[in-house]
Amino acid sequence: MSADPDAGPDVEAEADGETEIDADADADIGTANTMGERSNESRIKLWATLNGNRLLLTGLLALGFFVGFVVVGELFVPSFASTIRSDSMLNYMFSTMISAIITGTTLVVTISQLVISQENGPLGDQRQRMSNTMDFREYTEEMIGSPSPPDPSTFLSEIVGTSERQARLLRDAIEDKENEQLRAEVDEFTESIINNAEEVREELDGESFGTFGVLSAGLNFNYAIKIFHVERIANDYPEDLTDEDMAILDELKASLSMFGPAREHVKTLYFEWSLIDLSQMILYASVPALLVAGIMLGFFAGVSLPNSTFGISHTILVVGMAFTITLVPFLLLISYIARVATIAKRTLAMGPLVLRESQR
Repeated sequence: MSADPDAGPDVEAEADGETEIDADADADIGTANTMGERSNESRIKLWATLNGNRLLLTGLLALGFFVGFVVVGELFVPSFASTIRSDSMLNYMFSTMISAIITGTTLVVTISQLVISQENGPLGDQRQRMSNTMDFREYTEEMIGSPSPPDPSTFLSEIVGTSERQARLLRDAIEDKENEQLRAEVDEFTESIINNAEEVREELDGESFGTFGVLSAGLNFNYAIKIFHVERIANDYPEDLTDEDMAILDELKASLSMFGPAREHVKTLYFEWSLIDLSQMILYASVPALLVAGIMLGFFAGVSLPNSTFGISHTILVVGMAFTITLVPFLLLISYIARVATIAKRTLAMGPLVLRESQR
C-alpha cells in the first residue's frame, strides 16, 4: 500500500471500506507496487486520466463530440438544416460560445498569474526558499553518499536506489536469524522493495522534466506502505534484532521517508509547469475558436451549400465542425485538469496512510 491513492506514494485517495491495517495479521507484505495495480482501474481510465498524451486526448474528445453532433443531427433532427438558418439558433449557439471563450480565456490568465505569483516574493522569502532547498540537498547527499543530481529524474532515482541498497543490506543481515517467520517476512518485504525500485529506476532513466514520465515513475514507487512495514518489523521482533539490524531498519526508513518530500517537490513543479502549458495552449486555441465563431455568426446564414454527401447534410457537417472548434479550449481544460486532479487525489498526504480499500 502506498500513500498514494492509486499509486503508492503519498496517500491513497479513494476512501471506502475498512480503515484499519491489522499489524498482527499474516498479511501479504509484498504489496502491489505500480499505480495501475493498486488502483484496480481499467487501462482505458488510467490512460485517459493519467498516462495518455493530453493533446491526443483533446483531439479524441473533439472527434467524439463532432461525430456525436453529426449523428444526432442527422438521425434525430431531420429539419436541422432548415431550422439552423431560419431562426435564431445559429445566433444563440455561437454568440454564447464567444462569451464563453472570452470568459474562459480571462479565467486562464488569472490562473497563470496565480501560478506565477508563487515564484515571486521579497528577497528574504527567496533566500529562505534557497536555504531550505540546499538543506534538503545536503541531507540527501549524506544519505546517498554522493552529490545530489540536479536532474529531477536522476535525483528521484538516486533516492530510490538508496532504498534498494538498504533493503539488500537488511535481507543479508536477517538471513541467518533463527526466527523463521522473521526471515520469511523480511525476504518478502525486501524483495518487494528491490523489484519496485528496479522498475521505477528503469522508468526514470532518460525521462526529462516537463513530461509526465518523471512523475508517473515516482507515483509507481509504493513508499508509504513500506515505511509502515519497516516500523512493524522493528516493533514485532525487538528481541530478534540486534542494534546493527535496527540501524539498518532506521536507514531504510529514512531513505523511504526522504522519497516523500522529494516526490512532492517534483509534483509541485510539474503542476506549475502543466498549468502554465495549459494556459498557453488555451490562449492559442481561443484565437481560431473566436474566428470560427465570428465567421459562423457573420457569414454562414448567407452561404449556399450543396445539400449532402453520402446522405449527410453539409449544413450539419459545417455547423458541427465549427461548434467543435469553438469547444477546443474547454476540451483542453478538461484533459489537463483530469490529470492534475487525479494526481492530487492520489497524493493527498505524505506518510504511511492508506485510504484506498484495494490496498488494505
